[in-house]
Amino acid sequence: MRLLKAPITLTLILLLALTSKAHAQRLHGYSVDVLKGEGNVAGIKLAHKYYAPQLQKLVGHAKFYFESSVNVWQFHKSGHSQSNTVVAISPVLQFPAFNFNGKLFSIEAGIGISLINKTYFAEKNLSTHYQFEDRIGLVTTIGDTDLALRVIHYSNAGFKHPNPGINFLTLSLSQPL
Repeated sequence: MRLLKAPITLTLILLLALTSKAHAQRLHGYSVDVLKGEGNVAGIKLAHKYYAPQLQKLVGHAKFYFESSVNVWQFHKSGHSQSNTVVAISPVLQFPAFNFNGKLFSIEAGIGISLINKTYFAEKNLSTHYQFEDRIGLVTTIGDTDLALRVIHYSNAGFKHPNPGINFLTLSLSQPL
């Protein structure tokens, strides 16, 4: 986890420093997610978001975007350390859900595909390099920054056994480009 603290801090500072005033017109954005996985797993996710204009009215007032990302996961236990790299692409829908203290909160859901570097990670046999990336989260906007709390699950959907999957709780900050 110590290896992740400096890059996470630096990335969050850069993310907050590079703001844009074009939030309502944005087509591209980026995000930084801090990941807390099961047991002794933690990580960071860097993502690019593309808001396809022709798909924004796909479902009522929902926002639609494609997210491509790179994840780095770390596992530490009893002096043993292991890392894993993951690339993913996910279509995501954000549905307006409720207002609280004048802030709109949206529910986010998506199912994408990912490619993991190591199939044996964190004392689990994940079986396949290809995994589905399922997510559900709660998102709000503060100024030009989207703040999201998500649960992300990676698994091969039972195409090959064993299929234990791996889960993460994430905190994400997004900015338009």
